[in-house]
Amino acid sequence: MANSSSSVLPSSSSSSYPHLNTQFALRSSLFASPLHNNNGFSFRPIKTKSPVRVLSMQQRPSKATVVTGQSWNTSVLESKTPVLVEFYASWCGPCQMVHRVIDEIAAEYAGKVNCYVLNADKDPRITEEYDIKAVPIVVLFKNGEKCESVVGTMPKEFYVAAIERVLSSSS
Repeated sequence: MANSSSSVLPSSSSSSYPHLNTQFALRSSLFASPLHNNNGFSFRPIKTKSPVRVLSMQQRPSKATVVTGQSWNTSVLESKTPVLVEFYASWCGPCQMVHRVIDEIAAEYAGKVNCYVLNADKDPRITEEYDIKAVPIVVLFKNGEKCESVVGTMPKEFYVAAIERVLSSSS
């Protein structure tokens, strides 16, 4: 292996992969702040001398409000309006897909359903209390009681159907 302190590929591999920079070292200067656009994600190539390009990605602010263990009782359990809570984790890719759907639902059902997001890693007491074993999961509450849940990444219609069942229920 060529100088192990600065190389990531053996010298014999560099001829097989001439497009890779064998002297590549990850530096904090490779990352840059993202640009914003209408689809929620933004990409901006980072300019480096290396042929490797790094893209930065950041999600725009959510239309669903963040709920925590401290605000749980007043926001969810004492709400007179039905409540949708998306349990997510920051490291979870499928959660990001669900989050975009919940943002759309929050806009469409404004005034009819309060939409919240809860980081399951930051509030383990709530996740344990509601027996949340995996994320993403969307839980619907009415009059402080859990009444519907949608587990995993599903099409928007699944979440809408669950919301409509909650809104039409008499309890």
